[in-house]
Amino acid sequence: MNLNVKIKLSRGMSAPEYATSGSAAVDLRAALEEGEVLTLAPGERALVPTGLSISPETSDVVAVIAGRSGLGVKKGVTLSNSIGVIDSDYRGEICVGLVNHGDEPFEVRRGDRIAQMMFLPVLAANFLIVETLDETERGAGGFGHTGVK
Repeated sequence: MNLNVKIKLSRGMSAPEYATSGSAAVDLRAALEEGEVLTLAPGERALVPTGLSISPETSDVVAVIAGRSGLGVKKGVTLSNSIGVIDSDYRGEICVGLVNHGDEPFEVRRGDRIAQMMFLPVLAANFLIVETLDETERGAGGFGHTGVK
């Protein structure tokens, strides 16, 4: 399934591309000034511009921003809010909140791949107020009630 998405580029950035034919997401790159280095100390957060604004052809989708697994596993650098939601009607520049959970400073430079973006369908909920909910085997059990093994 394909989706037309109009994009507006700024800060001299190029259009995002899928790395392979099976890629579910495109990489988002840091749109820092040429020669600028953003150093994230351990525990530090920063908002990094991407130079990309989007306009999907339908309001029935959401752009989801996810961390890059290599940065998370190897460097401890993840998204500061775990996941980013870009609503279909947002037209501003997409910026990525990064946090360094690692033990060493992490440097971000112009063009570095810092996150990934994928498009998912959205269902709008009709909320129905009721007095009771149907019973299930799980019920209200949560927060690890089934154990780890």
